[in-house]
Amino acid sequence: MPEHAIELPTAWGKLCGTLLLPEGAGPWTAVLLVAGSGPTDRDGNNPLLPAPIDNIKRLAQALAARGIASLRYDKRGVGASVYPGLSEEVLRFEHLVDDAVQLAEYLAADARITRIVLVGHSEGALIAALAAEDARAKALVSIAGAGSRASALMRRQIEGHLPADLATPALATLEQLERQQPVAEVPDALVLLFRPTVQPYLMSWFRYDPSEVMGGLQLPVLLVHGTADVQVDVADARSLHASQPAARLEIVEGLDHLLALQGDIAGGTQRVATQVADWLEELDVRVSA
Repeated sequence: MPEHAIELPTAWGKLCGTLLLPEGAGPWTAVLLVAGSGPTDRDGNNPLLPAPIDNIKRLAQALAARGIASLRYDKRGVGASVYPGLSEEVLRFEHLVDDAVQLAEYLAADARITRIVLVGHSEGALIAALAAEDARAKALVSIAGAGSRASALMRRQIEGHLPADLATPALATLEQLERQQPVAEVPDALVLLFRPTVQPYLMSWFRYDPSEVMGGLQLPVLLVHGTADVQVDVADARSLHASQPAARLEIVEGLDHLLALQGDIAGGTQRVATQVADWLEELDVRVSA
């Protein structure tokens, strides 16, 4: 299955990604794969993890085997999608949404592509949901997406993992950022999480409630979530479903946040790809009927 490196010039620099086409001449449905939070690259790898996992790359390959093209990409400021003078403090969540829209338009301009589906993982699920309308997507897939604001998710993680002497100032900082007020003094132990240069991005991210966004969508939605996800609880998927009752909700027993099925990344991404491909084929049947 041929892979092609792509570069999309933008007003700020360039977006770089990998276009994976199934075998044959097409035409194909294409998915835009939006990776998760932080410095996660187009393949799903993150320097904060102990080793590469290639979960997004494996998902793309499994989809290609089912006849679905894909574009996965390095988000702005990550991997090859960099530019001279890039400053963390100017990045906003809306920029990532704008980039997803531009990449969807790039795909739509390809004569071999018949329709665009946005597929977002973790933080990427919210990016995809916000981009869906402007991207003219025909469907949306949310994988391990949060059902509440990012600040609420961070609050649960802080309360469950940090000792009291760190949790107290962390929660106070979080509350101030939720009020859209930057915090000048951050304890050294919390600088990685709340450094001043990342605060503008966090405040822009905190403004969006995923359940509200999901509830406003007017297109078919598939929600995929694993029972072994310790970062985003299954309750979040149910919250998204409650806001969009017409969506298909698939709870996968043993799937974790990184898309490993009982520790098996290949098995987990294959399972997710099967659910996505089966659902898209079902949509085709329903539309043609």
